[in-house]
Amino acid sequence: MTIRGLRLGRVGEAHATAAPWRVPALLGTAALAVLLALVTLLALTQGSADIPAGTVLRVLVDSLPWVEVETSASDSWERILLQIRLPRVLAACLVGAALSLSGSAYQGIFRNPLAEPYLLGVAAGAGLAVAIAVVSPLPVDAYGLGWVPILAFIGGLSTVLIVYAVARSGGMLDGGSLILGGVALSAVWAGATSFLIINGSDTVSQPILSFLFGGFNTSSWEKVLVATPYILVGTLVIALHARALNVLQLDEEQAEHLGVDVSRTKLIVLAAASLVAATAVAVAGVIGFVGLIVPHAIRMLFGGDYRRTLAASLLGGALLMVSVDLLARTIIQPQEVPVGVLTAMLGGPFFLLLLRSRKVSL
Repeated sequence: MTIRGLRLGRVGEAHATAAPWRVPALLGTAALAVLLALVTLLALTQGSADIPAGTVLRVLVDSLPWVEVETSASDSWERILLQIRLPRVLAACLVGAALSLSGSAYQGIFRNPLAEPYLLGVAAGAGLAVAIAVVSPLPVDAYGLGWVPILAFIGGLSTVLIVYAVARSGGMLDGGSLILGGVALSAVWAGATSFLIINGSDTVSQPILSFLFGGFNTSSWEKVLVATPYILVGTLVIALHARALNVLQLDEEQAEHLGVDVSRTKLIVLAAASLVAATAVAVAGVIGFVGLIVPHAIRMLFGGDYRRTLAASLLGGALLMVSVDLLARTIIQPQEVPVGVLTAMLGGPFFLLLLRSRKVSL
């Protein structure tokens, strides 16, 4: 795509974050895909019943239409694989990819490497909307079907727009105010959610508490099918704006001179990023820092050109989430550790290291 004689991708490359250990984009993306496939296979084998990898592969192949193979798997193993573990792993892939992609998009829009759904308050806003849906008479269940993805989107997008308006003073966007505003609004939404928990019955409070810790123990095929269209639409919109995101790494005046409608582009990408982040919250609850960790790691390896990093961010987010979920359900069997607890234990120190770095500041 050419604008006034300049290629948007070239502009993005010139102003991209330097990658000290640059990995060829195609090779790196392929490596991430292979790692994701291996970790996914491992996740399907592990649990309360350990199932051999060969059996897992045969059952998966046999489940394909018009394909029949001898699985040598018991009925219970097939039910565990196809009705419990497979939808759980697919949900983890979707949520990890969505959180990582939205974090990358937010960081590009705001030109702030600390911007991500959790720190901007998007997760808390979507979480409050889901909590309201749980206590409301709307025809939804307690874990994120029906109206819940739509309400989560409204809550998440409203939050990021409020934070953006507060941080944009005097026509300029202040990065410190952006993050601090997100943290402050998260506290407000968390307080409101706690009020709903305290004043609700046990049948209402327990699902909300489980939702706030984040996890995939209630994953199902229905959730995967409901979430997939939202995430696909948001991903497509962000991908179509990859070159524009490159130009937005310049200041807004320069981007306008290059022919980019900055306000329109930001609004569209904000809506798309909030859609995928809110859908992830609706499926798995509040899981923080994935949108911070993965985009930073991808930029270190691939550089800052969004044409190269978006696909890698999707795969990297899915890889991280499947790995963390595998750890969460196997580290202290037969109990499970909430996934949100583990990502917070990873993301908190990572965030502090970024703050300490000379390259990143509020």
